[in-house]
Amino acid sequence: MSDTVLVVGGGPAGLAAAHAASTAGKKVALVEKEDILGGAPILSGYAKLVPSGEWAKDAIGRMVKRVEDDSNVTVYTSTMVEQFDGEPGSFTAKLSNGDSVDAGAVVLGTGFTHFDSINKPEWGFGMYEDVVTTTQVEQMVGRGEVKCPSDGRVPERVAILLCVGSRDRQIGREWCSKICCTVSCNLAMEIKELSPETDVYIYYMDIRTFGLYEDKFYWKSQEEFKTKFVKARIAEVTTSEDGRLLVKGEDTLVKRPIIIPFDMVVHAIGMDPQDDNPEISKTFGIGLEQHGYIARAEMYTNTQGTTREGVFVAGAATGPNDIDSSVAEGQSAALRAVATINGVAEKKAS
Repeated sequence: MSDTVLVVGGGPAGLAAAHAASTAGKKVALVEKEDILGGAPILSGYAKLVPSGEWAKDAIGRMVKRVEDDSNVTVYTSTMVEQFDGEPGSFTAKLSNGDSVDAGAVVLGTGFTHFDSINKPEWGFGMYEDVVTTTQVEQMVGRGEVKCPSDGRVPERVAILLCVGSRDRQIGREWCSKICCTVSCNLAMEIKELSPETDVYIYYMDIRTFGLYEDKFYWKSQEEFKTKFVKARIAEVTTSEDGRLLVKGEDTLVKRPIIIPFDMVVHAIGMDPQDDNPEISKTFGIGLEQHGYIARAEMYTNTQGTTREGVFVAGAATGPNDIDSSVAEGQSAALRAVATINGVAEKKAS
């Protein structure tokens, strides 16, 4: 019988789970495959988070520090779980660094990976230097600048193309990535704050700034920051004779072709299942859903459960998710893990 919660993944969900389990009086082993904690917001250099507007390095940095300073939490970085056996209350995980961890329950906060725009070649990524991704522009904003990679000039006109790697059956991405519309509206405002003279266009199929984000991001970016929204079906991104990028497509509101020149084109890249989910599935003996994300056991009576008893999951490991929801799910999964350990202990004592 072990009183330890094994948390796999050191992003927002995993960090929240580790803290919650420790607060509930359990020991925690936090295993992260990268050499630092923080997950995508830190590894990909996010700028200001949605919806708080706080810098990622500060907000996620506090979560990292809280865990690293916690004597109940043992952190393993640059480490993976290679073998996993046992049952609730008595699991054993063998780590890639040679250590073993005995755990009563597990929380998987293994996250997602960004869509690789190379898989959408007709939209210019990998062909033209000034076709970039939202994460690359986030990094620019973090440095306090927005410049064309080709020559360092401040762009006069920027296009943000939504649903790159989302809602696209032709490339096997049938899902909406949930947060891209909101992030793109926010990014448009950040570009305008750094370069008020730059015109920003957002090309969209539909705008899905869900929940309370509609007013704070969609309408604000349009009304206060003069972002131009173009409802269009994009055919391709090419270049003109003067070297500017041309976004070609059909304006689906007026049903006519449009070609607009831009200095920079930004792919709003979607969220893909973690690359090593098949390996995670095999190691932990859990199922994956049809798109390759970790499958939930049951939505309402086994919240955060996987298909294996005693192994829980949180955050974007189960599908596209925002940071706030991932944090909440991490806390929820941790409490499920704690309840599992306590339940096994009570049965053994009776």
